[in-house]
Amino acid sequence: MELRKLELVEVWMELKAPFQTSFGETRLRPGILVRVEERGGEEGWGEIVAGEGPWYSYETVWTAWHVVQDYIVPMLAGAREVEARGFHSVVSRIRGHNMAKAGIEEALWDLEARLAGLPLYRYIGGVRDYAVSGVSIGIKRSVDELLKTIESYLTQGYVRIKVKIKPGWDVEVVARIREEHPDTPLQVDANAAYTLEDAEHLAKLDQYNLLMIEQPLDHDDLVDHAELSRRLRTPICLDESIKGPRDAVRAYKLGSAKIINIKPGRVGGIGPSLHIHDYWYRAKGLPVWIGGMLETGVGRGHLVALATLEGVKYPNDVSASDRYYWEDIVEPPWTLRGGKIYAPKASGIGVEIVEERLKKVAKRRRTFLF
Repeated sequence: MELRKLELVEVWMELKAPFQTSFGETRLRPGILVRVEERGGEEGWGEIVAGEGPWYSYETVWTAWHVVQDYIVPMLAGAREVEARGFHSVVSRIRGHNMAKAGIEEALWDLEARLAGLPLYRYIGGVRDYAVSGVSIGIKRSVDELLKTIESYLTQGYVRIKVKIKPGWDVEVVARIREEHPDTPLQVDANAAYTLEDAEHLAKLDQYNLLMIEQPLDHDDLVDHAELSRRLRTPICLDESIKGPRDAVRAYKLGSAKIINIKPGRVGGIGPSLHIHDYWYRAKGLPVWIGGMLETGVGRGHLVALATLEGVKYPNDVSASDRYYWEDIVEPPWTLRGGKIYAPKASGIGVEIVEERLKKVAKRRRTFLF
């Protein structure tokens, strides 16, 4: 497949409400949209999910722009032809920077699916046409506020609740949630806020019938997670520690987790996500689910497609467009129906950019011709 152009669009999207985790609060969500176009005129879209600071990852919206502009684009130009599955070979000299790579790679997958006349979820081997949708809720000012937020999302139809925790905002909070919602599927996400010394404290969560505890320990750790996993009944799910397929193999061999949250932005795109899914589920029989990074409707399309894979056995952090934003930049918007978000039947990710909305949130744009 010969590319004709690649366009970057840096966007800043205002959240409907601040989103707080153990490492900070987000009010404006930056990102970079990627549009690739092949010689025949067909296009594909992806999204770089790097944030405004090196909190979740060392990557930022500025480093991602730099890496794409100064390294990935020249490599694509030198390759002349590139396929989605071969993209990582083209950029193999670049160490890390998975978020920057993922946005380009996603756009190539979308383009190929459109050229094939297939919805992306079918093109990558999905076995259903929907994502089962849970909701991720940040840290609130009070437990009462959190409980009201949970009730609101359950009323909207979300089938699973995930709450962020940190030291001082954990066991008592979960206990209150369970008093109000004893049977609701519930999990917690620490975003690496604890150490192995907190194992006894974290074990108190075992009594609350949680689906999982997500990334309790250091963002780079696999060894201590293996020890913690042996000391808890609640399954451990890894997020930040799984930066690619090799980490999934290491985590399995060490016994670091029983579940993986696959975020395409974190692991490098659709291809690496498929590799992790196939190893963790097909080879080892363990479940995965798909996590989100406050994506616009473009990135959300890729999440929905991945959530249709066979090994996705838990509800996903794939919410409707109106969960985070007053107005998404795509049509049709992603909507929740009966606890599910359905994959469009149209080719590719199945939604189209609304240029007038894009102009409102775009901070800079650049087009590269090949």
